[in-house]
Amino acid sequence: MEIVESIEEISVQNPQIEDFSWADLTWTKFGTSEHHDEVALIPYARVDEFIIGECSNAECPTRFHIERGRKRSRGSLKEYKSDEYLEYRLYWCSFGPENYGEGGGVLPSRKYRLNTRNRAARPQSMRGCTCHFVVKRLYARPSLALLIYNERRHVNKAGFVCHGPLDRDAIGPGAKKIPYICNEIQQQTMSMIYLGIPEENVLEKHIEGIQRYCGSDATVDSLASQYVHKLGMIIKRSTHELDLDDQASIKIWAERNKKSIFFYQESSETDQFMLGIQTEWQLQQLVRFGHCSLIAADSTFGIKRLKYPLCTLLVFDSRHHALPVAWIISRSYLKSDVEKWMKILLQRAQSVDPGFKINGFIIDDAATEIDPIRDTFCCPILFSLWRVRRSWLRNVVKKCDSIEVQRDLFKCLGELVYSIWDGVDTTKALERLTQDFVDQTAFMQYFTSTWLPKIGMWLSTMKSLPLASQEACGAIEAYHIKLKVKLFDDTHLGALQRVDWLVHKLTTELHSSYWLDRYADESDSFQNVKEEYIASTSWHRASEIPESAVTLDENNVLVAKVQTQRDSDVTRVVWNPGSEFAFCDCAWSLQGNLCKHIIKVNKMCENREGYGDSMSLRSLKEKLRNIKMKPMDDSIALDLSMALTLQMFDQIKQLVQLSGTNDISNIVNDLPVKWGCKKGRTTIGIPASIAAFTKKRSQKRKR
Repeated sequence: MEIVESIEEISVQNPQIEDFSWADLTWTKFGTSEHHDEVALIPYARVDEFIIGECSNAECPTRFHIERGRKRSRGSLKEYKSDEYLEYRLYWCSFGPENYGEGGGVLPSRKYRLNTRNRAARPQSMRGCTCHFVVKRLYARPSLALLIYNERRHVNKAGFVCHGPLDRDAIGPGAKKIPYICNEIQQQTMSMIYLGIPEENVLEKHIEGIQRYCGSDATVDSLASQYVHKLGMIIKRSTHELDLDDQASIKIWAERNKKSIFFYQESSETDQFMLGIQTEWQLQQLVRFGHCSLIAADSTFGIKRLKYPLCTLLVFDSRHHALPVAWIISRSYLKSDVEKWMKILLQRAQSVDPGFKINGFIIDDAATEIDPIRDTFCCPILFSLWRVRRSWLRNVVKKCDSIEVQRDLFKCLGELVYSIWDGVDTTKALERLTQDFVDQTAFMQYFTSTWLPKIGMWLSTMKSLPLASQEACGAIEAYHIKLKVKLFDDTHLGALQRVDWLVHKLTTELHSSYWLDRYADESDSFQNVKEEYIASTSWHRASEIPESAVTLDENNVLVAKVQTQRDSDVTRVVWNPGSEFAFCDCAWSLQGNLCKHIIKVNKMCENREGYGDSMSLRSLKEKLRNIKMKPMDDSIALDLSMALTLQMFDQIKQLVQLSGTNDISNIVNDLPVKWGCKKGRTTIGIPASIAAFTKKRSQKRKR
């Protein structure tokens, strides 16, 4: 095959079939005689179809994951070669590159039984496969993609087939007649078993997944039935107690699950115990939904009942539901300790996407150290009211008997928070609260002992930081409730003081639940799971209530009524509508939760006369008002504000031009030329280490 040295000489191929693979393309050697690769040029829009075709290989059915990726913005290069990339992605077979066999040499799917206490199916998919290829979206021609196949065979480093029907060491007898089960089907089957779905339904979905590769066959069904039954027995017999000592048990778990841990620090005289958990799937969701978006923290779960409190980092998925992407188990909230795991977590995300960044971080605890967040993520910080509201409402309902007293007391607590923007003295609002409800001794004793010593800190944080919206608060609260149901089950109350039990519950049941939710939504399967997942937040349930079911009285703005959808004869009453501290008489609200009736009423109260703004909108207006009033005179502060405003305006203008043009060269030609200083022009673009080495050599020659 003749070697081609220019991309221009390679013709663009566009196969007529829907999904195509390497066999449907003509490959060309591109490069030099010393170093060259086999490449093909296809439309960028058909890259997904090529990947699907590669996954459907009859001899080695598999999935490909993005092992590494890089991006460039258009216009970032003044000079470039014909094969420079705008986007670069390295796709690797999901049965590699690591080998999860014992010691990396013996595969875990031998015909004999390995003597292990817990042989889960997940590690079996990592078998050291070296098959991988590169997709380059060309910088000069963004509509085209350059395919570079580095290793086409599905073999390990020794050159042997390591998965699929040709693999001699695959699982079970007769494995040559059935493709090796890919990671996606394994995770789907495990998730269904962990969630307690009957084995018949699990087997049905498992066979459907396998038949996508090998068709329907009696042998396939028999082996699939054996596999599901065996996997179910393994999961049922698995235990969290790897050792009687909790600390030794968690150490053993950490050694076995290194890929699911991003930070681990054992307890010692100088250091406190810290464990950061993030699976590969969670890392993918962090990069997918967290990039240029928000991250929220459910920071102090189980602070009274668990041995170590649990902090969860959440992102908001395509439906704006809270999705856990990392768990941190630790009792330490010191700035130095928080900064350790935050920096490692950011580096882990940037190893997948070097341009990863977030636009905001939502906290829910006024005692949270915000300096590590600002130093690590370099983003604005928002505050969520959901924890304060939930705590106050639960105790109001629990400690006050009369519903009239409950709604008046909860409204007064809301006025205490609103006072930070209304110009009312906080101390006077507190005095009014204590005087008006002095007869409610149970609640006032709780409030004075728990909240009064730190109420100034919480109100100061609410005023200084922008407030998150009700939709974000509802999504975080929905995750918190689901986590509480999963962990605080009556059958596990004796294990709450063991860390290994907490880790086991998080990485099995809770992880499987969210994985199956996302899979059901994206693949449009498991309709019951999908419907429950979509309706899991009060915000979505509120959107299903028609506006005709809500009654707002113009003469009495203190009350609103909502007709229920299940029973038209039942009406829910919402007091103090338009406020985050509205009170509803439904059972869900009386448990301390943000219910759908309050959200629906508050959404309808927006921009209506007689109803105030929400707290998040008030907070935004306050921040804008402070920015407007900051430069009071003709001083340097005014110059600085003007310079920052113009800089932001120019950036927005450039983004609009970039997104609206079809020819990047028109924008590049209009950009101003940036000259380096005369002394350093020869080293611009050269790494500092190379430049320093060149300088030393030149000085030596002069001497």
